[in-house]
Amino acid sequence: MSASSLNRRRILSLWLPRLPIDRIQRFFGALGKANDPSIVVIKDNNALVIHALNEAAERLGLYIGQPLANARAMCPDLKVFDADVVADAKTLSDVADWCDRFTPLVALDPPHGLFLDITGCAHLFGGEAALLQTFVRALARQGFAASAAIAGTSVCARTLTRQASGTIVADGGEAAAISRLPVSALGAGEAITTGLRRAGLKTIGDVASREPHEITARFGARFSTLLAHAQGHGDAPINPRKPLPDYIVEKRFAEPIATDTMIAMTLSRLADTLIASMEKQGKGARRLEAAFFRTDGVVRAIMVETGRPVTQSKVIDRLFRERLDALADPLDPGFGFDMVRLSASRTEIVVQEQRDLDAHVHDNDELAALIDRIAARIGGKRVVVHLPEDTHIPECAVLAAPAQHHLAVAMQAEWPARAESEPPLRPLRLFDRPEPIKVPFATVPDGPPHQFTWRRALHAVVRVEGPERIAMEWWRQDGKQLTRDYFRIEDAEGLRFWIFRDGLYEGEVFDDEGKPIPPNWYVHGLFA
Repeated sequence: MSASSLNRRRILSLWLPRLPIDRIQRFFGALGKANDPSIVVIKDNNALVIHALNEAAERLGLYIGQPLANARAMCPDLKVFDADVVADAKTLSDVADWCDRFTPLVALDPPHGLFLDITGCAHLFGGEAALLQTFVRALARQGFAASAAIAGTSVCARTLTRQASGTIVADGGEAAAISRLPVSALGAGEAITTGLRRAGLKTIGDVASREPHEITARFGARFSTLLAHAQGHGDAPINPRKPLPDYIVEKRFAEPIATDTMIAMTLSRLADTLIASMEKQGKGARRLEAAFFRTDGVVRAIMVETGRPVTQSKVIDRLFRERLDALADPLDPGFGFDMVRLSASRTEIVVQEQRDLDAHVHDNDELAALIDRIAARIGGKRVVVHLPEDTHIPECAVLAAPAQHHLAVAMQAEWPARAESEPPLRPLRLFDRPEPIKVPFATVPDGPPHQFTWRRALHAVVRVEGPERIAMEWWRQDGKQLTRDYFRIEDAEGLRFWIFRDGLYEGEVFDDEGKPIPPNWYVHGLFA
């Protein structure tokens, strides 16, 4: 075999022709016998037509696209279910997750198909023939009618899947494999298929026998490209659902595992292997994912992130232990996991630092490790650091960012220094949204209030500092925000508030007739 053929892609195309009805019949115990004629209907042009059907219904002569009324006339005892396109898409996505056990490059081929790039991995399953047989049988055990084929291009594999299931095309044999198939197998659309048939071109071989420029002139460049791809001349790349991880290690089991001890031991061994692989290239993991493949086809994935590149397997063990312990939906092994995979989807080059004598580096490491453990338990978005923003708007002056990704920036951030022996200018507690208060009257139109009502409690003002006028950023707000006058006030109970008047009286707040009206007041924070 030449080096060029070794580099050619190998694509496995999967088609689930009865996916809508298979999805329902997988839970058929509560609905009746699986051998009863059953169909799924969908509305088309204000009429219900068959969208999917099982073998029993097909043996009666029913077909996809047939009106429901005609189908009922042929089979009065027909079981009818409404189509659920969203549920079908979710089921196809679940099947795609299960297909990750064969290759991480899995792409959707809607509505009921998948593409798997098995280049270089078929030998792990005993060759392409054994892989295809294992693949289809496993799906049949899960209750899916499956059709599959392997070829050098996705278009060729897809064409064979729908016409000659089980076909494996050798490299370079795509044109011969599809030459006798009908032109409808290309999936080019009803208009093009009808046009080809009227021209006397009934098979793909008939179309391929014509000059390419003739086909392009009559049916367009898109169809010519589709035909070329089907014959193995180039191919459009598939679009995998997930990006390929940087590193992948996995463990398969002849006897499925189900205990927490075995799961923990497996993750620990995989972590050792993963760290050893990354260490050879001087990298550490920032995002890790553990995938657990159950024998019944269910896949459960758990992800953890770290603030700094991880280079120790014990850290990975601890993070996944924290994550597993905190799951609201515990990891259910069912009848057991027959494969566990650990992957590093994001890695970084590890920067060596002097750690023996620098206590600051040790403190940073311990803080980052603590943040990682808390984030693994409660979620990374809930552990935040605050960063100063270059703005004078109080509610925008601080940005809450995930601590795992912004810890280094937060430690170097510079905050405004507080003047010694001076009271704080900003409250200890700042509300996310200013809360409205009722002010009956003020000393002067632009002055502070004598009293106000907040949360149904009346507060009498005894001390006032201010005003501090803050104009809004007109270049960002299109002039819609009003000028604020802030006051630091203290009530008779000793509570200190930060309140503001939203708008200048006789300057910014007017009624529909253009007359000035009293502005609104808000409390924005509380001092200690």
